[in-house]
Amino acid sequence: MRKESKTLDERIERIYKMAIEHFGEVRFVGIKKHKKIGWVAKIQFDEFESLVAEGESAEDALRNLRKRLKKIIDRYNMV
Repeated sequence: MRKESKTLDERIERIYKMAIEHFGEVRFVGIKKHKKIGWVAKIQFDEFESLVAEGESAEDALRNLRKRLKKIIDRYNMV
């Protein structure tokens, strides 16, 4: 039985919910194709703070962004 893969919208929504639960406010969560680097996923918290991850595909970039966000949340919860 094959696991059904998530759509990009579902991945973005999941990351958005994680960020909102932990940080309270998020301005932007999304992905874009960059000429030189490939896919870039980004969470914009306010005008100055953001979290960025790259990947070969849009899915990879979102997966990497979620991992980075999860690490930050886990570190915060350990304190």
